Amino acid sequence: MLVACLLLSSCGWLMPPPQVRGNKVDPESLKELVVGTSTKADVSAVIGSPTAKDTFDDNTWLYISELTQQRIGRTLGELEQNVVVVSFDGKGVLKSIEKRDKDDALPVAVVARTTPSPGTEASFLQQLLGNIGRFNPTGAGSAPGGRGGAPTAP
Repeated sequence: MLVACLLLSSCGWLMPPPQVRGNKVDPESLKELVVGTSTKADVSAVIGSPTAKDTFDDNTWLYISELTQQRIGRTLGELEQNVVVVSFDGKGVLKSIEKRDKDDALPVAVVARTTPSPGTEASFLQQLLGNIGRFNPTGAGSAPGGRGGAPTAP
């Protein structure tokens, strides 16, 4: 039992290393930006272009990054998440820099509703067995009387 535990615990070196996804902002680079004097061009030059801009405000830039690592079944596990929110005034001068992490996230409630669709309310079995007895062995384009082929002229 002890040997099995030691073997399983030593497999950690087989896991791939964590990966940075998104636009991770270096804290040292943020120190170069000065609120009230730096412009949009300065911010772009120092920390790069933003991951996203606020939907309703072009003067708010978002730098989103996360540290992920593959887990069992090749699913990604999130180890760390960071968001840097950079705001500018109307003239394009840096107004504020805010740092957010996973603890600042708000929970999202998923609503479990279904959209009604028009048609019959047949069950799966009714749909599966509904065509039994409706098979026409003579084909779709056959003449009346059960004979196949093209209709003849009188």
